[in-house]
Amino acid sequence: MENTNKKIIIGFIVLFGIILTFMVPKIVKKSNNAPALLTTTGANLAGEKAMEAISDTGVPMATEDSGLQELPFKMENGTKVFNLTAAPVRWSILKDTVVTAWAYNGMVPGPLIRATNGDKVKILIKNNLMEPTTIHWHGIQVPNNMDGIPDETQDPIQPGETFTYEFVAKPAGTYWYHSHFDSDKQISVGLSGAFIIDPVGGLASKPDVDKVFMLNEWRVIDGQTYAAMPATGMDGNFFTINGKAFPNTENVMAKVGQKIRLRFIGSGQMIHPMHLHGFPFKIVATDGNDVPESAQWTKDVVSVAPGERYDIEFTPDRPGKWMLHCHIPHHTTNDHEEPGGLMMMINVI
Repeated sequence: MENTNKKIIIGFIVLFGIILTFMVPKIVKKSNNAPALLTTTGANLAGEKAMEAISDTGVPMATEDSGLQELPFKMENGTKVFNLTAAPVRWSILKDTVVTAWAYNGMVPGPLIRATNGDKVKILIKNNLMEPTTIHWHGIQVPNNMDGIPDETQDPIQPGETFTYEFVAKPAGTYWYHSHFDSDKQISVGLSGAFIIDPVGGLASKPDVDKVFMLNEWRVIDGQTYAAMPATGMDGNFFTINGKAFPNTENVMAKVGQKIRLRFIGSGQMIHPMHLHGFPFKIVATDGNDVPESAQWTKDVVSVAPGERYDIEFTPDRPGKWMLHCHIPHHTTNDHEEPGGLMMMINVI
């Protein structure tokens, strides 16, 4: 009897080993592709919902090809009036990769709002999302009731509603705007744009080329878009400059001897040390504040943290195709394949 029981136990062990041999590779393969199955502590249903795939049901393809297009305005009684609409859209970050984004005016990033220091501005935002939202004007010195903090400085803008923000655009500098409602998700899937306030008379340095670059991360698994949430197991696997991943990022064109100003905005949730090949540069402004010439650092890498802005300037002295890229290697991949992500070319002729 004892020998019989041993044989039965051994038989079960062998059978279990055979099952594992066939099943483990399939489980591992599936887990490598599947999104992390995350839960929150307690009954935080809203937090868990933010981790779900962004619905693409009925979401149209974008009609715009590029983000950060300058937003037109009309003058009303001495005030510049801008219009924004927040709505879902299918957005191409690569030729063969489309994300489901929540966008302003159908583009990622949202439109570039440009004003001059001291301008009175009015911005009407229509919410065509399926949940509330607000806008925070990051770094701009707005009145408290225009600061965009839901349930504190304003009621959330409900689906279908329109809200009007009014303030004086000040001070001059590089700023940005973004959702401040469920921002862990809403910013991650596209609700941000740049806001440049020019000094009266223009920049003292008079650059020949002036570009804005917003740095973001995306999480796309099996064709579905998730909010990229670092440290939750939902890290990004695509990385974009102005809504495009390399090789679909734009090229900057310049001539030898022209002064180039690049404005970096950390609009995602990860730090990006941006490295320029070929030339050192000066950090001429940080977070919208000019750096005195005597205090300007000469660098070839600047680490742009979430929410930060750095304006850099340089003057190329020789022609060539010079790369600008994040120096975290994973951030220059597309779904773990190099080259991709946060890379672009500065073409000097």
